[in-house]
Amino acid sequence: MAQLKPHYARGITTPRKHHILGLNLMFLLVENRLAEFHSELEQQMTNSSGSETDAFLSFPIQLERQLMVGSYDEVLNAGAQIPDPSYQFFMDSLLQTVRDSIADCMEVSYQQMSVADAIKMMKFDTTEEFMDYVQQVKDDWIITEQTICFQPPPTGSKASDIPSMKLIAQSLSYATEMERII
Repeated sequence: MAQLKPHYARGITTPRKHHILGLNLMFLLVENRLAEFHSELEQQMTNSSGSETDAFLSFPIQLERQLMVGSYDEVLNAGAQIPDPSYQFFMDSLLQTVRDSIADCMEVSYQQMSVADAIKMMKFDTTEEFMDYVQQVKDDWIITEQTICFQPPPTGSKASDIPSMKLIAQSLSYATEMERII
């Protein structure tokens, strides 16, 4: 992309320009480099007209909007509407990221859930795909028959766990020693 940007900046266009720029936007989206995504998008919109209606560019734009709003279901369904087969690699990565996010939300929201509901929420086609995902990514989930039990998240430190009186005494001691030195 670094070699193509100066080429495109001079106004030279190619038949695959929007396709390549769209793939770059998909890459930035998958890598969660949203600031660069928006910079590229703004630069593209100022350099050419009609690019927002181009299927290659509008697809990553719509995905980004859906991700920002939290419409993960629409992102998962967007895999069937890719403008070109070359986008599939990035969609697979994005689907994995979205599934990880959904799984994290399920862990926090529920103590347990049926396997069928989890498969439906995460848009897996088969139970085997779901079980492979759990073994690879979420091995701390406990699956018994048709139920998933989530491990409770680790609890953070409470204010009562901090030895505040000891820290205050130590800080005063340091301040007194600093005063004696000066």
